[in-house]
Amino acid sequence: MLYVDIPTLPEFRALATMRADACVSIYLPTTPVTQETAASRIELKNLTKAALAQLETAGLDKRRRAAIAEQLADLAADDEFWKYQAHSLAVLATPETMRSFRLPNRLTAMAEVSDRFHLKPLIRAITFPHEAFMLALSENAVRLVEVFADLPAQRIAIRDLPDKGADAVKRAAKDKGSRRESDRAGEGEKHLLRKYARQVDAALRPVLAGRDTPLILAATEPLASLFRAVNAYPGLAGAGIAASPDRIGDAELAAAARPILDQLHARELEAARALFENRKGQGRATSDISDAARAATFGAIEQLMIDIDEVIPGTVDEADGRVTFAEGRSATTYGIVDEIAGCALLTGARVLGVRKADIPGRAHLAAILRYPV
Repeated sequence: MLYVDIPTLPEFRALATMRADACVSIYLPTTPVTQETAASRIELKNLTKAALAQLETAGLDKRRRAAIAEQLADLAADDEFWKYQAHSLAVLATPETMRSFRLPNRLTAMAEVSDRFHLKPLIRAITFPHEAFMLALSENAVRLVEVFADLPAQRIAIRDLPDKGADAVKRAAKDKGSRRESDRAGEGEKHLLRKYARQVDAALRPVLAGRDTPLILAATEPLASLFRAVNAYPGLAGAGIAASPDRIGDAELAAAARPILDQLHARELEAARALFENRKGQGRATSDISDAARAATFGAIEQLMIDIDEVIPGTVDEADGRVTFAEGRSATTYGIVDEIAGCALLTGARVLGVRKADIPGRAHLAAILRYPV
């Protein structure tokens, strides 16, 4: 079983704005199999040594280095912590604080040191759906199931969710009070199913409010179309499961949802690449790092695709976005593309962390601009 705690967008923004004399960012692959975590713990110790060596070279005060070393050593020695892991671990430490995130995607091991955190590896985890809600809806029953990329499905208890269509119809009749039975009979089955769909939608709203997690519908006609017509949640996926969920268990629903999540991911990438090519002809797209840095500084990036594996060391001037490339990594530099991504997110851009093969022209990044810069 995977144990994940992906940072929310507000958490990411807080990390992106943090500055300190020493910010250590460590990423390493892990395993959910507790008996096999020894290699990951050794890797964490090795990456800690590499980070501390960079801090020493940069001349950081010995007591400040010791504070970071103590926190990382405690984490490596925490047997309880290592019992519950996913496929990767992110550890972000300063002399005063430490944050860790267990991630579902497998990342390359690295240790980065600067005056800010290296956050690019986190972006894929927070910008592409690794989870979804599955609404299993029929006239006989309704349930909401949360499904994950590699975790067992979990059923969500929802207040006021009708148990089945008949209950919703009874509730509607009770609400009408004095309405004559002949009038109710004349409403027709479709009209009553639409009432049922509206009640389901109303019950879901408090659970889904403020989220962008995909909602996948498992239902047959006419109920599927009736629910889509009254649904208020913008994250309802266009693709669904056109089968009665009455005899489909939660685990089977989760298995059926995962290919749909993959399709959503692929379509988003395809749409981003197509938009980039379209905007290039208008002077509103660039793969040039210096141009993208300037655009990010002035809030001009609408959407950004970045290679999550690559680190290009240097600095970005916070006033005008001017880029200075460095020959190698050090405690006085940071990842330039990482900085561009963080700045873009802070100004409301959609940032997609992908592999280089997914970026137009296999570039380091691809920026779609709100206006020419």
